[in-house]
Parts: sequence; structure tokens; C-alpha cells
Amino acid sequence: MAAVGENPSLWEQDKRQLHPLHHPSQSDNPTIVERADGVWLYTTDGRKILDAMAGLWNVNVGYGRSELAQAAQAQMEKLAYTSNFAGMTNLPSSELAYKLSAYAYPSLKTTFFTSGGSESNDTAFKTARYFWKRQGQADKVKIISRRDSYHGITLATTSATSIPRYHKMFGPLMPNFVYTHAPNPSRYAGTIQENEAVGAAAARDLEETILREGPQTVAALIAEPVQGVGGVIVPPDDYFPQVRAICDRYDVLLIADEVICGFGRTGEMFALNRYGVEPDILSFAKGVTSGYLPLGGIQISDRILEAMNSASVEDAWLHGYTYSGHATACAVGLRNLAILEKEKLAEQSARMGARLRAGLAGLSEFSAVGDVRGLGLLCAVELVKDRETKEPDAALALTVQNAAAARGVRIRALEGSLAFSPPLIISEDEVDQIVETIGAVLDSIE
Repeated sequence: MAAVGENPSLWEQDKRQLHPLHHPSQSDNPTIVERADGVWLYTTDGRKILDAMAGLWNVNVGYGRSELAQAAQAQMEKLAYTSNFAGMTNLPSSELAYKLSAYAYPSLKTTFFTSGGSESNDTAFKTARYFWKRQGQADKVKIISRRDSYHGITLATTSATSIPRYHKMFGPLMPNFVYTHAPNPSRYAGTIQENEAVGAAAARDLEETILREGPQTVAALIAEPVQGVGGVIVPPDDYFPQVRAICDRYDVLLIADEVICGFGRTGEMFALNRYGVEPDILSFAKGVTSGYLPLGGIQISDRILEAMNSASVEDAWLHGYTYSGHATACAVGLRNLAILEKEKLAEQSARMGARLRAGLAGLSEFSAVGDVRGLGLLCAVELVKDRETKEPDAALALTVQNAAAARGVRIRALEGSLAFSPPLIISEDEVDQIVETIGAVLDSIE
């Protein structure tokens, strides 16, 4: 084993780890965060940064919540972890499963726990295929997702993710994953018939995709209520009701990927409630613990549960992870939900999100701002090279991201859009600081 030099710098130590979604040429030394409080990050070199991305869309209740640290410590002192495989469980996972019963949607009463969003969506795919095999329809294996969608980073969820840069160096993708057009009101990529709205056009494209593939081969559609990594795409209000009707018409399960959207992020506790639609399977993660410990899961309808419970032992749902129902993570999840409810953070998200979007809309005086959109505290500013052609300006977005960071505000460039997803506890003054900083950056560039 090679010797490591004595007293290496923090950056030298960090070079021993691989960073996600990163190339070493993108920065000489990473930003090393030493502590955090509220919406603020404090670095080892003395900087204070407003985290307008809440970590990775997930620190919903903000940083430095001692209640969550105390919940973890208390549980660890009693029972940090035990297997939740057949014949064993723990109190926090049982209590959290009960708490989540019908919490998101009335028809979803049963939860399986994972460690994060990729595992949750992978589990959803397997569960959809399992369900149709139990119905005697073993050919229903295809998963449809939307273009510009992001569903995770395992091989299966990468195959459902339709953003090409995640595919290039990891192909070939898994078979039986199919894409349909995203309901993007500002730049819909499909065909629109005469007098047809974007929501109806995107729903029609889904129906045509199902018919082209053969309904007897399609297991499920997976959809983010608001597409996050793909550019914070907010669908028209008429889209999801049409999608639900199409899925019912052709016996296709609807998987709601609320990994980013859930637990108050969009101004509702769960986003599809806005559209009066219930999924067959819900995938969740991130906000369930506000990122304090890794936890995710799926919730399933009674119809799917019955297919599992009525199976023979030989046809059991043989699926699970080492950390499914992790006792400490579930204890933190329970306390996190209590904070979300007590502080009414979904309502706070709606109020502060409206203020943030109004402020960002004021930046339309800059010629590069092509669109401002969002729901709750999940917002985006789209930057364009030309407002007529709507050609996205990915280089400018990256420049603005880096310049904002230098001024103490952390945002995320997503191709040609700037994404904003601050903790739900953010104050009016802090929202205004985000807007003022982006405005100052755009002003300095123009």
C-alpha cells in the first residue's frame, strides 16, 4: 500500500474520494463545508453561502435541527439497526410505515423502505413487473418515462432517465425502457395538432406510445409531477388527469416519482394532489428525513398488495435491501415529519415560492431570461441565447451559477436553466437575497 504523506491538506485528503457527477478539471479544490445552520453553509475557508438548492433538493427543514440529531442519538443508544428481513422488524420502521399510511394519497396504505430515490424507483419497476406477472400478463414489462426525466443512477433508473449525458459512457442501456414527450409548456418537442394545448398533446403522445409499443407489453409509466433535473418542467394543469385516464384505459400502472417533489417541496405535501390524481405506486426519498439520514421507499395500492399477499411462497416478492427499514433513519423520518407538520412547511413553501418566482420574474428585463417557472420552492429561470428561437444558453447558465457562488449563493445550472430549491424554512429576506444576487450577476454579465 502506498504511503500517504504526513499532515496532508484537506484538499489532498479529499482527492482520495470520487465525487458524484464531477470531473476533476471542473475545479482545483472543492468547497469544503464545515457546518451549516438554517439555509446557510459555512466553509473551512471562512465563507458563508446561502444554499438555494437545499443540498440536493432535500434539506426541507433546514440545517442544524437539533431535534433530528437528538432523535438519531436516542434511537442509536437503544437500537441503531437490525435487519427487517422476514421475521424481524423494529419500532421506528413500524411506526413510520403506519404514519405514512394514506399520508400522501388515500389509496396508498403500504410502504416498503429503501435508502434513497434510485433504490425506490428500481423497486417500483420490479414491483410493476411482479404485479403483472401475478395477473397472468408476463409480457407487460416495458417502462415508459418522459424525455428530460431523471429517475436515478442505477442501471435500470439510468435507463428510465432520458437525459443523454447520463447514458453516453454507461451504455448499452437496459431494454424495455421507452420515452414519450415531456409536457413542457415553454418548448414542447412533440407535434401539436390544430387547437390542441400542450397538456393534451403530451397526453396524446403517451397514448400513441402505448399503442405503438402494444398495451399488452407496457407495465408502467413513471413520471415526476415536476421534472427536476430536466429543467424544473411544470406541466399544464390538464396533463395528469388525462395521463391517469390513459393509464387506466390500457391497464398501465402510474408510478409517481416524488423523490424531489414530496414532503412540501411544491407547496403541497405531495405534488399530484394539486391535480386531483392518485398513482398506483409512489416513490419517495430526500425530504422524508430532510437529508439527515439516507431513507426512501415506495408506497403501493391495495390492489398491488393483494397480488403480493395472495401469491404462493414460490412466487413471493423476493426483494429487499440490507438497510430497508433502518431503525435510526426511520426514527429521524418520524421526527422530521413532525417538524414539517408543526411548522406548516408545505404552506410556507407555497408562500415563499410565490415570492421567489415573483422576484425572479422581475429579472425578465435581462434579455437572456427566457422563462421563469416553478411550484412552491421548486423554481427555475431559463436562460436563452435568443428569445425568439428559445435556444438555451447552457454556457451562460454555468457562468451565472459560478458567479452566484462567488457572491455567496448556491444554485444549480441544468443545461440552460438555473434551478432553485432552498430549504422550506427560508425567510422573506433570504428569498430576496437570492433574487438580488442573481440580478447582480446578470447585470454584471450584460
